[in-house]
Amino acid sequence: MTYLPFHIVGEDRPSRWLVTCDHAANTVPQEVNSGSLGISDADLARHIAFDPGAAGVTLALAEMLNAPAILSNFSRLVIDPNRGEDDPTILMKLYDGTIVPANRHADSEERERRLNAYYRPYHKAQARLAARQEDTVLLSIHSYTRQLNGREPRPWHIGILHGRDARLAIPLIRRLEAEPDLCVGENEPYGGHLDGDSVDRHAIQPGRANVLIELRNDLIVTDAQQFAWAERLAPILEETLDATGL
Repeated sequence: MTYLPFHIVGEDRPSRWLVTCDHAANTVPQEVNSGSLGISDADLARHIAFDPGAAGVTLALAEMLNAPAILSNFSRLVIDPNRGEDDPTILMKLYDGTIVPANRHADSEERERRLNAYYRPYHKAQARLAARQEDTVLLSIHSYTRQLNGREPRPWHIGILHGRDARLAIPLIRRLEAEPDLCVGENEPYGGHLDGDSVDRHAIQPGRANVLIELRNDLIVTDAQQFAWAERLAPILEETLDATGL
């Protein structure tokens, strides 16, 4: 089977929503150090290599919203699609205590090769999907680990990130805060968007409504958990979007 750096599902679905998953996979293409980053299988299964559980939530949400979805098919350690091309962290050599041997001596030529082979095709496809309607709403799905090495556990079940455009994010945060069993983080566990990241590139710069959702990955381990979160979030997202009038 021919390798592709992304997967598109439901391209002909009519919804305004476009659901994206920048860190869907921990795939290491064969052209990258013969398919190995030089890290252990245990590290490859950790959050340093991808967003565990995020792909399942993305696919379920896209189906429930009757929306297309695009998912990356390369590890964030190969080249990070949620970073701007000039971001120094786009090709990580050390992440949460793990040295990445295949990246340790990667030079500018190798960086450019990975950009051309994986990063740029993914963003070109995402740009095409986002432009399919004038009123596209970008929904970016991520997950995060409960605890980084040497850090305190993170209490939030879900985080909503926003930067310069919070038209949808703030009303969504307020709606989720009304759920009595949820601990909701605003720009947690990270700050809002970075210049040149996926949301900035495909939503904020073109002026599209958008929201980025972070789910704690220990809450979306199983297919059933992923489906349950999607089932919970889909009507809340639709309700909130309608209420904003965006």
